[in-house]
Amino acid sequence: MNSNDRIIRLNTVLARTGLSRSTLYRKIADGTFPAQIRISVHGAGWRQSAVDRWIADPVGYREEQAGSPIQ
Repeated sequence: MNSNDRIIRLNTVLARTGLSRSTLYRKIADGTFPAQIRISVHGAGWRQSAVDRWIADPVGYREEQAGSPIQ
């Protein structure tokens, strides 16, 4: 992870993308939005750089690694 990269939480992701919560999780399941990463036992977030890549090209974005949404 880049030293300038931050972990952002759900409300920030929703505000930045304009997606609804259900659409966001559907896109994660489809592999067309970055999967969240585990940051604590009960918490998860997204790498800001991954969300920025999606914002730059939402139609062409595909998740690079298939796998579970929370690592």
